[in-house]
Amino acid sequence: MKRIAFLFTVASLGTLILFWSAQANDGEEAGVRQALEHYLQGQATGDPESFKKAFHSEAKLFWVRDGQLAQRTSAEYISGASGKPAADEAQRQRRIESIDISGNAAIARIVLDYPNVRFTDYMSLLKVGDEWKIVNKTFYAQQKTRP
Repeated sequence: MKRIAFLFTVASLGTLILFWSAQANDGEEAGVRQALEHYLQGQATGDPESFKKAFHSEAKLFWVRDGQLAQRTSAEYISGASGKPAADEAQRQRRIESIDISGNAAIARIVLDYPNVRFTDYMSLLKVGDEWKIVNKTFYAQQKTRP
């Protein structure tokens, strides 16, 4: 009987720990999503201020061009924002496909589906102070074939 009571207590504590952990991650996920939504808003509007809210000032972007590693700072990326939506904005779709959080670190996968290209973005985020920021973006651009 003591063994059953012990097992029940251990199982109950495990359930409580999982519940508290899930509750903590729910709050953190909202913060991660906020940073990602700022990024998506910047994509939709071309507004550099949205990008500034999304990226940490020290963030970098990496991709492969012609088989070689290419990179730029977030400041360089943001300076290319036009300040207005793309001409084909109505045909563009964006979605957050996944978020994985561990403490103050997170990773997210975002898909940007545009008429001529589909981007898959992998964002690394960190909680700096009380705010989640994108600190690294790697991406792949898949060109679409035209009929």
